[in-house]
Amino acid sequence: MAVTIRDVARHAEVSIATVSRALSAPDLVAEQTRARVVAVARELGYEPNRAARSLITGRTGFIGAVVPDVANPFFLGALRGIQGAAREHGHHVLLADTAEDPVAEAELINSISRQVDGMILLSSRLSVARLREFPGAGRTVLFNRVLPGFPAVLLDSADGARQLVAHLAALGHRRIAYAGGPRESFADAERRRGLAKVCQDTDIRVIDLGAFPPVFSSGARIADLALEARVTAVIAYNDLVALGVIARLRDRRIDVPVDMSVTGFDDIPMASMSAPRLTTMSVPLEQAGRAAVELLLRQSEGNGAGNGSGSGNLISDPQPRGRLLPVRLVVRSSTAAPRRPGGWTSRGSREAADTPHK
Repeated sequence: MAVTIRDVARHAEVSIATVSRALSAPDLVAEQTRARVVAVARELGYEPNRAARSLITGRTGFIGAVVPDVANPFFLGALRGIQGAAREHGHHVLLADTAEDPVAEAELINSISRQVDGMILLSSRLSVARLREFPGAGRTVLFNRVLPGFPAVLLDSADGARQLVAHLAALGHRRIAYAGGPRESFADAERRRGLAKVCQDTDIRVIDLGAFPPVFSSGARIADLALEARVTAVIAYNDLVALGVIARLRDRRIDVPVDMSVTGFDDIPMASMSAPRLTTMSVPLEQAGRAAVELLLRQSEGNGAGNGSGSGNLISDPQPRGRLLPVRLVVRSSTAAPRRPGGWTSRGSREAADTPHK
């Protein structure tokens, strides 16, 4: 038979109301009494009913995680960190996949906002105005996105772009293509900022191939454009795109890295399994996911202590905090010194380009 709150109250020699307050609003109960109730509850194996606790505390015990594409290994890594940290703090995770659709993202956020105590928006594609419209915006942490008033966990994408260009430049590449991600992506904007800074400080020329869906199939078009642009290396928005580029170049009998170097970003598991193995940027995804949960829960603790209610509502701090996590270059076999520094002809043949690079 399941242990009830009455059992805990009887063994702790307190009222049912005291047990309820001790477990849901500990600031309202004397420390000695709270400790006795908690010890008895643990000894008896008491598990509070979530629905009942929600009615009492106004909290659900769930954290919402909204992702653009749950099948993308990048987000899977972050979700592992979110899930692990949430579980350690006695929370569950409610996952919502927007399929890279800002309209769907807006609808999902509206739908789950009252079902969760707080939300983590991973690489949100929404505009600033839309984000600020949502109820519960003050109990939200952004992942890989910056917006004043919101705490955020960021990966240093600008420095990652700088490291990739520095690596390719050291190999002798001077004409490099960049294949960007979604136009709404903060990470893409940061990588472009890093690339622009590199171009200002060096003689490297980075050719912008445009914005593409962050999926494997985008690689075919990007590879064709890279050959047409007569570059010797491609920096892809992420590893999935980079692997698609390599596949297309292989179909066109272009050797990677002898004839074209290719790099990615994220260091997903497939990056080290491909042929050739992919040079990329390693990002601390699980650490970032954990940091997002810690930020969210810290808001709860800070406000609960500040107002004395013990309610623990996840309301934003007046000055939200954030974390910027470093990224690390991982050099593998998809990059090498260029065999033809001048690049390819527009036909993608094995002839050196006859125009000097800039």
